[in-house]
Amino acid sequence: MNRHLTHLAALGLAAALLGGCASQPVPAAPAALTREAQAALTPDAVLQRLQEGNQRFTTGRQAPRDLKMQIKATGYGQYPMASIVSCIDSRSAPELVFDQGIGDVFGVRIAGNFVNEDMLGSLEFASKVAGAKLIVVLGHTSCGAIKGACDDVALGNLTGMLGKIKPAVQSVAYAGERSSKNEQFVEMVAEANVRRTVLDILNRSAVLREMADKGQLRVVGAMLDVKTGEVRFY
Repeated sequence: MNRHLTHLAALGLAAALLGGCASQPVPAAPAALTREAQAALTPDAVLQRLQEGNQRFTTGRQAPRDLKMQIKATGYGQYPMASIVSCIDSRSAPELVFDQGIGDVFGVRIAGNFVNEDMLGSLEFASKVAGAKLIVVLGHTSCGAIKGACDDVALGNLTGMLGKIKPAVQSVAYAGERSSKNEQFVEMVAEANVRRTVLDILNRSAVLREMADKGQLRVVGAMLDVKTGEVRFY
């Protein structure tokens, strides 16, 4: 009998230990950002939120969200914390990659994640008027637009669009195969394109540059690995 009780006690202790080691449930996300919550955030805090969101995304532990409640909460106003300049690639949707909900981020999407005058105006609105604290230029691996620019693809309006990426291709010093057949070269160009876009945002927008100089805004680059979902910031 005593041996039986001792055995049960041991099982109970093991269960308690295992329970303590088990992963805790992910807290539910708030309904939506409010004006006060947005104002309290710093650019660094927003960056940390996106990093944490990407970690949840890559581990399959996305925060539970009531999208219907978020629609209701943002129906008469929005207070996003960041703007994401990303490619149209189906694997790089910012809300999914960073595990964010309705009203959390502005999305500026175009093949090759570069910026033009219209996009800069949109980013100025997002940051100066709507209060977003961070701009992320999000490139990704195996980017079709980057490959097209590397190969001098010509096709209707696509030709002119890829021309916006050609400076990044030309900026990469590489002695090997300079085409889409070389995955290493393609990734080097993709990263160069992200860095050039970050500089373009700061150099071509006096509004955003002033906000960055005052510490009200950060502009950062990042690369998404489409094979893992992981985002690397730099």
